[in-house]
Amino acid sequence: MTPLVYFVRHGQTSWNAEGRLQGQADTDINENGRQQATRNGELLRGLIANPADFDFVASPLRRTRETMERVRRAMGLDPQGYRVDPRLKELHFGDWQGSTYTELEVSDPGSSARRSKDKWNFVPPGQLAESYQMLLERVRPFVEQIDRQTVCVTHGGVIRTLFRMIEHVPERACARLEVPQDKVLKYENGTLIWL
Repeated sequence: MTPLVYFVRHGQTSWNAEGRLQGQADTDINENGRQQATRNGELLRGLIANPADFDFVASPLRRTRETMERVRRAMGLDPQGYRVDPRLKELHFGDWQGSTYTELEVSDPGSSARRSKDKWNFVPPGQLAESYQMLLERVRPFVEQIDRQTVCVTHGGVIRTLFRMIEHVPERACARLEVPQDKVLKYENGTLIWL
C-alpha cells in the first residue's frame, strides 16, 4: 500500500490565465498563483502534525519550485528543504508550447479537432512532444517508488495521469478532468480525494 501522499498543482501562471499551452516551458507563477500556493501550504500545515515524517518533492520547473517553497514557508518550514524529480515535469507539448488553441487554429487549421479525437493518446508535433499515455509511463515509476509519506508539487497533466493509474478513470474523461490550483489532492488507501 502506498503511503499517504498530498499532491499539489503549481499555482496559476500568466500562461494559465491566457489559456496558453505551457508544457515544459519554464514559466513563473503570478500573484494569484502565489496566494494559491500559500493557502495550500496553510491547509497542509493543519493536516500534517509532523512534517519531518514527510518527503517533499517537486517538479524541477520554476512554477512548481516556487509553489513548493511557498507551501513550505506557510507550513513554517525551510523553503529550500525539498528535492526535485524530473519525472514530475508536465506533459511536453512540442511545437505547441506557448500557443493558445486560437493561435494554433490560425497556424495549423484543424489542430484542435485532431487532438480532441483522442486527446489522451495524441502527440503534438515537434521534438520531445508527449501524449498523456507517454506521460503516465514516465510518472508511473515515481508513484510506484513512493516509500514514505510525501508532499508532491507537480502539474495538471501529471495529476490527470494519477486518476487514470489509481482510479482507472477512462482515458477520454481523464484527459478532460479539471485540475484545480487552489486545492490539495489526497492519495490514501488507493483513493484520490480533493481537499
